[in-house]
Amino acid sequence: MSYLNTLLFGIYPYIALVVLFVGTWARYDHGQFTWKAHSSQMLRKKNMVLASVLFHVGVLVIFFGHLVGLLTPHWAYEWIITPGQKQVMAIVVGGIAGVMALIGGGMLAWRRLTDPRVQASSTFADNMIIVILVIQLALGLLTILPTLGHLDGSTMLRFSAWAQGIFTLQGGVADHLVGVHWIYKTHIFLGLTIFVLFPFTRLVHMLSVPLEYFGRRYQVVRKRA
Repeated sequence: MSYLNTLLFGIYPYIALVVLFVGTWARYDHGQFTWKAHSSQMLRKKNMVLASVLFHVGVLVIFFGHLVGLLTPHWAYEWIITPGQKQVMAIVVGGIAGVMALIGGGMLAWRRLTDPRVQASSTFADNMIIVILVIQLALGLLTILPTLGHLDGSTMLRFSAWAQGIFTLQGGVADHLVGVHWIYKTHIFLGLTIFVLFPFTRLVHMLSVPLEYFGRRYQVVRKRA
């Protein structure tokens, strides 16, 4: 089991990060025409605006919450908030954002898998990634259950030490996850797998900020007589 733990949480993270960065760079360099969200809103817009807003707002809150929560050193915030208080805040904010994203993602996944017009314009990767994201959101919410059993912040400190150890190239980082609940491990593994899939799906549009849009000239659209 120790070998599997090391493989999944000591080696696989680096494989995932290499694929993420190299694959994203290669796609941007060689396939910019494919670098888009492939929005299907024009095909079926009814009742999907709310779903899209819930999903995207929830995911953004979760993403930056994980980014700041995992990669911020303990000494940087211990004078303001204790690990236990930070964990409770993560449960509340992350729980609300997770529910929002899960509801919105579930609605978007249902439309993509059942609407004939959207199905016709969807690829296997489109269907796969939305289903994986919904599963990941559900797993994230499920991690709240074991977390409620220990609100002292000790588990969060272990996850932070693991994540920071990965980015600082420390050895033996997988040991931080030995003995943690399987729901956490499944959630982390699927998150790393999303990194691997990122360059090959529509998720790359997350990196595109349409700054030119604000300075472009107006388009004049006239109806035919």
